[in-house]
Amino acid sequence: MSVTATDRDRTFFGQPRPLATLFGVELWERFSFYGMQGILLIYLYYSAADGGLGIREETATSIVGAYGGAVYLSTILGAWLADRLLGSERVLFLSAVLVMCGHIALAVLPGLPGVGVGLVLIAVGSGGVKANATSLVGTLYAAGDERRDAGFSLFYLGINLGALAGPLLTGLLQQNAGFHLGFALAAVGMAVGLAQYAFGRRRLPASANEVPNPLPARARTGVAVAAAAVVALVVVLAVTGVLAADRLSTIVVVLSAAAAACYFVVILSSRRITGEERRRVLAFVPMFLASAAFWSLYQQQFTVVTVYSDQRLDREILGWEMPVSWVQSINPVFIILLSGVFAALWTRLGTRQPSTPIKFAAGTAVMGVAFLLFLPLAGGGPNSAPLLALTGILLVFTVAELLLSPVGLSLATKLAPRVFHTQMVALFFLSVALGTALSGTLAGYYSADWETPYFGILGVIAIVLGAALALGARPISRLMGGVR
Repeated sequence: MSVTATDRDRTFFGQPRPLATLFGVELWERFSFYGMQGILLIYLYYSAADGGLGIREETATSIVGAYGGAVYLSTILGAWLADRLLGSERVLFLSAVLVMCGHIALAVLPGLPGVGVGLVLIAVGSGGVKANATSLVGTLYAAGDERRDAGFSLFYLGINLGALAGPLLTGLLQQNAGFHLGFALAAVGMAVGLAQYAFGRRRLPASANEVPNPLPARARTGVAVAAAAVVALVVVLAVTGVLAADRLSTIVVVLSAAAAACYFVVILSSRRITGEERRRVLAFVPMFLASAAFWSLYQQQFTVVTVYSDQRLDREILGWEMPVSWVQSINPVFIILLSGVFAALWTRLGTRQPSTPIKFAAGTAVMGVAFLLFLPLAGGGPNSAPLLALTGILLVFTVAELLLSPVGLSLATKLAPRVFHTQMVALFFLSVALGTALSGTLAGYYSADWETPYFGILGVIAIVLGAALALGARPISRLMGGVR
């Protein structure tokens, strides 16, 4: 099916109509993802008497950080399958099926086997959904279409509608009926997303099923053998204890950094990209580093901020104690309120809006400021941190996120060489993988007694990195070759 000029009319909040299909599947995938993640950490470290697994807190945060990093690391696999074998649309659908199966495993399999099987399936599936949904949004816009950043901001709104509802509902179920019913609700949410996507996928452009760089038939057997060998190696390492739970996040940090370095080398050395495309990929390097630093702080919502909410936050409201997972819904509320404001701002400014390097610099620095805002609350005892104060800090998290994250998704599609379109999106997600895994590693250094140096040092480092990127904005913009 080809997309005509009529199809591209502003029929979905001023954006191409197929955006609605991608908006919907990502909303429900995020509902299931954040609903499960809202209760995952406390499931790991709560005692058996409270329905949890009783794992040490530092090990639990390492698992959560590694899992979050693996989600974004898996975008490489999803992007490769799309670019070399199946096309983005087919990979998106199959990945969503894997996500649903993973949530079912968490819901029905008890103990660590359920955690292992469920998190692996969800990580691999979510990686495929992320890389390909984002790539497909990029195909809806012609080069130079000023609606692109606004469209990605709207797409980001769908993500956060799901992220808002998921922790609220799974948290209520967990508190009143147990963890496994909370995980089951996440599975139901993904099933709803699959159903709506199955009806709407025909509206996507024909390019959604194109395989831009097909793998030769003679190479497929070798790839299958290599994939089987990797799976077998991972199983052996897990069984022998090399992949110990308390260092999983550090392992994912190393893998993410190595994968990113290899990706940059492969793309930059390819004979199939032009000189202009190569310069644009080089311009992406400092943005990649800033993004990794940003996400290493931002993703601590699921490690340090969750522990903080459980142990330090006063969650009592009129005599009722709010579920821990509900804190994860504060950020999506602000995203929903502000994403339209940012989309309208970028649309109204048009060519006068700040360059992407400046947006990245601002997002990184503002994230540092958010960490410094924890300092006045440092050193208190249990239930000493006011809910209103944490809400204000998460508002600053949100402003930083809107300056960098949707803009980063858009940038990856704009700077991508033609033959590495989806894989360039995966490269952006590798920066998120690196940062997310780092959030789990860094969380091992957090404690209530060490809050001042923890938040202070990380906040200052982020501000310095943001300032350095701002100073380099002009030469980076020149390498981008007219892409803003």
